[in-house]
Amino acid sequence: MAITRRYFFYGSLLAGAVPAAGFGSTPSLKAAGYKSPNEKLNFASIGAGGQAASNIGAAAPTENIVALCDVDDRRASAMYTRFDQAPKYKDFRKMLDKEAKNIDAVIVAIPDHMHATAAMWCMERGKHVYVQKPLVRTVWEARQLKDAARKYGVATQMGNQGYSNEGTRQCAEMIWNDDIGKVTEVHAWSDRPMWPQGLTEIPKEDPIPGTLDWDLWLGIADKRPFTADGKTEPGPNGGFFYQPFNWRGFYDFGCGALGDMACHILGAPNMALHLSNRKLISVECIKKEGTSPFMFPKSSVIRFDFAAYGNMPALKIFWHDGLKETPKIEGVPAGEWLGDPPSIPGAGGRGGGRGAAAPPAGAPAGAPGAGRGAGLRPAGNDFHSPGRVFNWDEFEALKASTTPLRFPTPDGSLFMGDKGMLTTGTYGEVTRLLPVEKMKDYRMPPPMLTRSPGHMRDFIRACKGGDPACSNFDVSAPFVEWMLLGVIALRSEGKVEYDTEKMRITNNADANKYLKPTFRKGWEFHTVKS
Repeated sequence: MAITRRYFFYGSLLAGAVPAAGFGSTPSLKAAGYKSPNEKLNFASIGAGGQAASNIGAAAPTENIVALCDVDDRRASAMYTRFDQAPKYKDFRKMLDKEAKNIDAVIVAIPDHMHATAAMWCMERGKHVYVQKPLVRTVWEARQLKDAARKYGVATQMGNQGYSNEGTRQCAEMIWNDDIGKVTEVHAWSDRPMWPQGLTEIPKEDPIPGTLDWDLWLGIADKRPFTADGKTEPGPNGGFFYQPFNWRGFYDFGCGALGDMACHILGAPNMALHLSNRKLISVECIKKEGTSPFMFPKSSVIRFDFAAYGNMPALKIFWHDGLKETPKIEGVPAGEWLGDPPSIPGAGGRGGGRGAAAPPAGAPAGAPGAGRGAGLRPAGNDFHSPGRVFNWDEFEALKASTTPLRFPTPDGSLFMGDKGMLTTGTYGEVTRLLPVEKMKDYRMPPPMLTRSPGHMRDFIRACKGGDPACSNFDVSAPFVEWMLLGVIALRSEGKVEYDTEKMRITNNADANKYLKPTFRKGWEFHTVKS
């Protein structure tokens, strides 16, 4: 390969982003009893409803689903029916004890507070693990999972699908290509929470539904009465007080809007700007509304300050949540679409049916670099698709449309450099320069990063001895660690200053209690020392 100025200038930074073995630091997984690429993996899942159902569905076309576990039979009913031959359990500990010899890999897609405990049980038994974002609820748990993955030699992946997307890699390569110059500021935003937050009272106790094992649902958390908030059936806006997904808003169970969406929306900044390798100077919640003694606020703005890294200058990142519309950011040209772009109703695209519009007639479907701007997105209904990238002709059609455009809920990110700006969607999709007119004759830089076959496929390949998955725990745990400090900042007054080496908050001793969870008796797991 010719040594270009671009590679010379960014080579050392790229080496920090992509270790020799791929996106992880494990040189080979063959020692972990890998299977031939042609041999099917035996998957179990801890969680069978909600997001777990999507993950199971992603694995099922090519692999075996051999065991399912969920504390709520009603929530799991669709998957239980679909895989009616697979043994069913409510307690994952019993499933792993009884089915261990039949299981190669496990999906963990349950409330955040139980991720680490379930994943540790799996890894201790030599099982590969796919753990939903935000991986864990606390910094200490993130470190434990990273160390355990190395100790037990298993393949791992966090479920932040955007890390596999083509647009996320394009974003990094455009920044490394100096297309917008030195990046000193990033804004990321979300409409989350879509569940209740900022409540100040807990409703009275209600009977526990017969389909739910409430004690197992609580797991490591302190016991408390079940409440359905007076409901007899979970409704479309969250259902019961704590579950099926309202738990995200509670300090004891979730990580609020950050936990739900930051692993997606901040994925492109983390990759492109090497945030996990930088010194985090401080984190501060600079605005919050609708506070609560036991829940995250209704909305917030959090500022992360990072030190310079290599040729990259010091950086400030602003996280905005609880938004009704895209934030107004100084310096952005009027009329520009930031983050997720609109779509024409019925033509696909996020906000237009969670689909991907077909390429223009005569275009080579999915060909990187096709069209005048960049690659074309493939046909289909998967907005996580690695092929969902900017296309000039499609954008022109949107601008010229006489049909009212459908704007998605506000999610996305904006990179501000000294030569220009760049924006990308929730999952790193439709990455483009601003003003968007710059994309008319723009050609993407030659690829510097390896491409992913898809997030679950990436994990399956790793389980069978291939390169480590792109968001394996060596990558995702450090990412989650700095992100979770934003969660702590929401619960603390003033700046949070952090010593990464000692895993300690240095300017607020009381805030250190948020770095590690407490465990209810009987739910402790074995700690791993690095």
